Amino acid sequence: MKILVTGGAGFIGSAVIRNIIDNTQDFVVNVDSLTYAGNLESLSLIEDSERYAFEKVDICNRAELDRVFNAHKPDAVMHLAAESHVDRSIDGPAAFIETNIVGTYTLLEATRSYWNILEEDAKQAFRFHHISTDEVYGDLEGTDDLFTETTSYEPSSPYSASKASSDHLVRAWLRTYGLPTIVTNCSNNYGPYHFPEKLIPLMILNAISGKSLPVYGNGMQIRDWLFVEDHARALYKVVTEGIVGETYNIGGHNEKANIEVVQTICSLLDELVPNKPEGIEQYQDLITYVTDRPGHDVRYAIDASKIERELGWTPEETFESGIRKTVEWYLNNKEWWSRVLDGSYAGERLGTSTEGNK
Repeated sequence: MKILVTGGAGFIGSAVIRNIIDNTQDFVVNVDSLTYAGNLESLSLIEDSERYAFEKVDICNRAELDRVFNAHKPDAVMHLAAESHVDRSIDGPAAFIETNIVGTYTLLEATRSYWNILEEDAKQAFRFHHISTDEVYGDLEGTDDLFTETTSYEPSSPYSASKASSDHLVRAWLRTYGLPTIVTNCSNNYGPYHFPEKLIPLMILNAISGKSLPVYGNGMQIRDWLFVEDHARALYKVVTEGIVGETYNIGGHNEKANIEVVQTICSLLDELVPNKPEGIEQYQDLITYVTDRPGHDVRYAIDASKIERELGWTPEETFESGIRKTVEWYLNNKEWWSRVLDGSYAGERLGTSTEGNK
């Protein structure tokens, strides 16, 4: 197959591409506009492969998308390009509307035009796989329930609302035009090459620099954590074996409170980096509680039994094994994250505006 991957220079997208190049015989066309969170260095291990091509293209640019489809003639699309940080969506929602909604619409239309002129066998085999988030489902506060593929949508942030909109567009293009689409909704990813504004890498890098570890509210917000390489395997399974029109929830079976995640990182760093910054006895001493972000969902948890039952996928990493691999990767790859931090991101928690707090 030749798979067109949007957002392939991002955290999850780069993991997907590395997995395809390393573990299959398929070809990949990486379409990415290289925003602040896109980093081609995350693909340095596979960039010389004859089965890999890169196109610097914004998914809102229809003419460029048409050019890419005509030049590369993909057999499938894996759509990961998105603005993805809740805090940034609170500070500036416009980019999320533009990329996640308008960009998805533009990509769907470019894909449909290309798909319509394919031979019948190729049309039947084609797949448009839209990668989304469990945040579209809203909040599970006060219940023991899990998100399933039939959970109703109740997004809380500009980010999750924009992703919910894109999910609906993708399903509508199947219902209205017959475009063969599949949707996946995943829990919180973590692992190597994660942009440092996200919780886990931010805590690792702040701690080893002796900076405070800012935790929102009381730190008791619960998330299900999914190792990014497990997610990449699941996504490939869906695009190659999933059923058109189906939704698959992908989770790591690792529900943890945010404060528990931070404390685990601190304990690992106590072990792995015993030479602490001056004046620090334990990394845990750096934890500080900051004003909670507006509309902060208390609990997400995914029921991933459908993808296990129907496609045979289960995560290989436990949280304990995955978080150790992640901490060790950041300790061993200072060159990668140092280059990222040299750019526009300064290691702060964004989205602490109290306007509209609920």
